[in-house]
Parts: sequence; structure tokens; C-alpha cells
Amino acid sequence: MAAHPPKTKILISENKRLQNLKEAFEKKYGEAPLFYAQAPGRVNLIGEHIDYCGYAVLPMAIEQSILAAVTVNDSKKIHLANTDPKYKDFTVSSEDIEIDKDNPQWYYYFLCGVKGIQEHLGKVPLSGMKCVVDGTIPASSGLSSSSALVCCAALLTMEANHKSLNKVALAEISAKCERYIGTEGGGMDQSISFLAEEGTAKLIEFHPLRASDVRLPEGALFVISNCCVEMNKAASSHFNIRVVECRIATKMLAKARGLEWGRLLKLSQVQTELEASLEEMLRLVAEVLHPEPYSREEVCKALGITTEQLCTDLLSPNTQHVTQFKLYQRARHVYGEAARVLRFKSVCDEAPSAPNGVQRLGDLMKQSHASCRDLYECSCPELDQLVETCLQSGAVGSRLTGAGWGGCAVSMVPTDKVESFLKSVRELYYTPDPRRAELENHSLFVTKPGGGAAIFLED
Repeated sequence: MAAHPPKTKILISENKRLQNLKEAFEKKYGEAPLFYAQAPGRVNLIGEHIDYCGYAVLPMAIEQSILAAVTVNDSKKIHLANTDPKYKDFTVSSEDIEIDKDNPQWYYYFLCGVKGIQEHLGKVPLSGMKCVVDGTIPASSGLSSSSALVCCAALLTMEANHKSLNKVALAEISAKCERYIGTEGGGMDQSISFLAEEGTAKLIEFHPLRASDVRLPEGALFVISNCCVEMNKAASSHFNIRVVECRIATKMLAKARGLEWGRLLKLSQVQTELEASLEEMLRLVAEVLHPEPYSREEVCKALGITTEQLCTDLLSPNTQHVTQFKLYQRARHVYGEAARVLRFKSVCDEAPSAPNGVQRLGDLMKQSHASCRDLYECSCPELDQLVETCLQSGAVGSRLTGAGWGGCAVSMVPTDKVESFLKSVRELYYTPDPRRAELENHSLFVTKPGGGAAIFLED
């Protein structure tokens, strides 16, 4: 039986962040919060862009989180405010929640979570709420600030309406409802936000959703560094183009092997149907798909479909303009990355007896970044420069984390080299650039596995 998110009584005065949030709430609304909800961000150690293809990933929650203070009333109105003045207030009726996909503001992510719970409960009337939201996850950095906001909103909506859902159900609802804003993700971010446990990373598997502990080896720490280029998944089509390319590659591979390709949507389903290993799938990709980009006409001819069917059945609303698809590269990345995740977990399971365990994990991280850069093309020059800087500065492995196209790298650094590593990265990457230097305090930090989403009540 899946557990429910913990509900903890806490002395607000002993937690500076909660105390500050309580004061901001009282100043805004003239009353004290009824409860608080928190959902962490995450760093994905390995397994990039494969959750939506059905494959396991290996993230851990970070200490940075979204935290919200809430009161409940009978007004049916949802009042939203943010401790960061650059984010505008927003008010909407709970009976009339509309999410503008073309204008991905912070409050629309919040409303995704509210709407997800509302739909799950059968569109019952929701309580009115007043909320103030505080975030310590850098925005558009690949550390899942938007998904953590969705998860926090779903959790507090459930609590405000006296409903009870377990962590797995909340993760699944939150993953689906982020699609209201146009992101076709696979569920990793929401799963780790709810299922995380302090002190351990998790192997997250899908269909059915489950999480198992991965004990990270002693002798190394993970350091996050932000390349200071922002990327908003919902505001660009890069992310959904990759989802679509993987969907088309699925159908091409399935058709080539005589499967019922029309019902298959994910690359993992082809492997399951063929009862093949990941190595065999990589051979199949090389045999069936060519490295040159596919035109729309070539895809339609290979699948025996019309251009209209391609647009309606395979492309998403913000990928209708795409004329070429790199199917070979995307499929090769997905099957290769899925294999690296399993090898990473296997090395962690062997530790501490694993010979050269830390180095082997570092090598897998380096291979993952090369695949993201060259095959999935989801890196950017600044991220590549940052990863190289981290490796030069003493990391045994470094790779982009999150969707890419900006955001963060995660590096595995021997414990005894962490201080010299931080100094070197600071001097080589941040100090020479005034904008990066200004952001450095929130852009370079050591992290350890944090706990999952929770409700706090004032003691």
C-alpha cells in the first residue's frame, strides 16, 4: 500500500523560511495560514529524456523546494501571491480555471495542480483558498521548479478540500495535469517530488509507477552548477519535438518488425513486444533507421499515412511546423541512456565493494552528457563549457541535468576535492563573466538527497 505524504506539526518560529512566509502571508491577507505545503525540486543523476519513452530514471530530491502557506474559505475564489515581487498576483474562481498554454506564467503552473485534483475528484466544487508561494529552486534551471510548483499545488488543494490521496496517486495526477500547460513530460519530476526519501536517490520505474532506493557510494558528493542560461520547456517547442521524434521512431521500428505499430507510442513498448535487450534495440535502430533526417513525406510513405494523419495523430500542437525528424539519433540516445541507468544502479548496488565504483559512475555520467549533446542535441554551448570546466576542476563525472538547452549540470566530485572543485569552477566559469558572477551564490552548491512533499501544521 503506497504511503500518504507526511503531515507534520512544526514550531514555525524555529524555521526561518516558514517564519518569513508566515509573516508575508499575514501582511498580504491579514490572517494566519492554516497550513503549509512543500514539494522539492530534483536533480536527475542519470536518465535524461527517457521517462516519456517509458524507461526508468535515477533522480534524487534536492533541499531547494516550493513552499506555500494556505488558508481555506467558502468564497470559491483562489487568490495567489508570490514572495518574489517579480511574479504577479492572480485571482480566479475555482469554478472557472483556464490555463493559457501560450502564456506560461507561474500561476498557470500552480493552477495545473489545482485543476488536476479537481478533475480527479470529478469536478466537485473546491474550497476557496488564499495562498502565498515561496520558491528556492532557481527558475528555468533544469531542477524542476515548475513541476515542484504543480506538485505543491496538487498537494495543498487535496489538503484544503479534506481529501486523502497516496503519494503514487498524487505523482500520477501531477504528471498528467502538467500537460494542461503543454508539456508532454514522462512523470519523473513529479514522481521524485512525492516519493523521495532523505538520504537516498531513487530508481523510478513507470507502468506501474514504483520507486526503489539507490544508495549512493561513499567518498563522493554531487555538486550542482547553473550555466546561467534559462530555458522554459513550456515556452519552446524543443522539448515536444523530441517527444514527437521518439513517437515516430517507435512506429517506424515497430512497423519494420511487423508489430501492431498503430497502438504503440513509446520506444520501451517496442522493446517489450520484441522481448529484446537494449543492446539488441540499438542494433535494430542501426538496421532500420538512417542517420539523415527524415522529411514529412518520407515518414508518411514509410508508415502509409497522409500528411493530415501525421499532423493530427503524431504531432503535438506546438510541433505542427516541424518538417524534418532525426529519428535514428533520438532512438539511439534513448536505448543507450536506458542501459546507462541500469548500469549506474548496478554499480551503486555493488558499493562499497565495487572496484573503482565512483570512477565507473563518473564515466557513465560523461557518456550520458555526450549522448545528450550529440544525439539528442539538448545541450547548449554554455552547458558544454560548464561540464568541461567541472571535469577540469576535479569532477569524476559531469553532465547536463533536466531538459537541457540551458539550466544546470550535475557533477560527481570526490569528497576530499569538493572545496578545491568549488573554488576552481567559481574562478573559471563564474568570476570572468559579470552576469554569472552576480548569480553565482544561487548557482553553485553541493546537494544531498532530500525528502519528498509534505504538509506542515503549526504546533
